[in-house]
Amino acid sequence: MYIVPESAIADLISAEASFDAVEAVFASMAKGDAYNFPVIREAIGHEEALYGFKGGFDGKGMALGLKAGGYWPHNLEKRGLINHQSTVFLFDPDTGRVASMVGGNLLTALRTAAASSVSIKHLARKDARVMGMIGAGHQAKFQLRSALQTHAFEKVISWNYHPEMLPGMAEVAAEFDLPFEEVQLEGMTEADVVISITSSFAPIFGPDHIAPGTHVACMGTDTIGKQECEAELLARATVFTDEVAQSISIGEAQHAVKAGLIMETEVNQIGDVINGVHKGRSSDDEITLFDGTGVGLQDLAVAQSVVEIAVERGVAIEVDF
Repeated sequence: MYIVPESAIADLISAEASFDAVEAVFASMAKGDAYNFPVIREAIGHEEALYGFKGGFDGKGMALGLKAGGYWPHNLEKRGLINHQSTVFLFDPDTGRVASMVGGNLLTALRTAAASSVSIKHLARKDARVMGMIGAGHQAKFQLRSALQTHAFEKVISWNYHPEMLPGMAEVAAEFDLPFEEVQLEGMTEADVVISITSSFAPIFGPDHIAPGTHVACMGTDTIGKQECEAELLARATVFTDEVAQSISIGEAQHAVKAGLIMETEVNQIGDVINGVHKGRSSDDEITLFDGTGVGLQDLAVAQSVVEIAVERGVAIEVDF
């Protein structure tokens, strides 16, 4: 078995490689070559933590395994650790034996950012120039850094419940030599692309904050009850997702479907757009929305790439297990 510790991940995988791995696995999912297992996510009754498992099997990439982990909301203040903690386990699909254990914290950040960027590449208008961010936490920097590589953006605007966190967004914008502006939610109508990345259980924004022609990537809703945008926004948009079953059960679409504003059949797989089965955006005035729930296959695809590079470079730790 190979072990790739968290401390080694940053030197082994790039945002670009994560993007390629996630785009490929979304395409495989849409073709039926890969599928995710049912998600387990529970409040454990200790430290107000959410813990669970996401897994799946990619018959094309031959990735089998799971990610175990969750969200410990007091880690940063109590222990100086990031609140999201996870580990990826890969298994040999031919024998069932454990093959690898990989630190999953940075991988999760990279694969989540890659998912929204894949949606931006395939669904945003080609002339998109203003990038909007709702949320400014740890994951937001990864989201923004990855998104800015998809189009020739000329400006970044951002809003957060805690405006004292917005300098982090300004720092990323500066990396790309782009101007940055703090806005109120009403000012988000200037954006051509909007990413929301929060842990909210109540809608933050809605149709009044999104201009016609905008692409929205809702990346924070991955649990029953979570909600970042008003359900009416999904009713006005063409909705895409990583996996339909998760979108309507634990993703942003759960609320719109429950309210009868959209049907399950109106939620489209982003993989169909990648494969050319769905045309994606149909006009410059259309609002497109990607409901990024986070699927286990994303983690497995990126982890598999990491293990291959680590073995090649001789930095993977091999143990007899």
